Amino acid sequence: MKNLTLLLFPITVFSGITIQAQKISDGQTVDLNGMAVTFTILNKETVDSGGKSYDRYKVSASVKNTTDKAYNIRLSAFPQIVTNTGLVELDCINATGARLTSKKIELKMKAQMINVTYSSYDKSGKFITSTIPVTGSYYFDPGDTISDNAIFIVPQGEKPDVSVRSMK
Repeated sequence: MKNLTLLLFPITVFSGITIQAQKISDGQTVDLNGMAVTFTILNKETVDSGGKSYDRYKVSASVKNTTDKAYNIRLSAFPQIVTNTGLVELDCINATGARLTSKKIELKMKAQMINVTYSSYDKSGKFITSTIPVTGSYYFDPGDTISDNAIFIVPQGEKPDVSVRSMK
């Protein structure tokens, strides 16, 4: 009975966790919890790679915060490694990744840069003051829009088959 409980526990836990992705097509805008995600095909051309022909699409994606909620990640120390700045991810299911092209577009929060001034001594012993930019936080305010472009290569005759999911 104890072994059965241990076996069913992961199934119960993971059945409640779902990553909901939905299809998005050229020119369409999808609302994901107050984030308006738009996908657009900018141009198309046919390319040959390894003796086969493929369709090469230059695409653009954008996300706009249509709520009154701000997303923030404030950094408490430097250096602090932050990996969860993604807002939405667009996945091209039929992209081949040929010629080092993309299969996904991840739209991430904006970085807020702060100029930090520090003092030190140079090699000759002279006291100097320098300034370096440091990331202070990541943000996505109400009304903000974030965009990115990518190249998707798909089998010839196919359009990019794209799904979008929220990462927040």
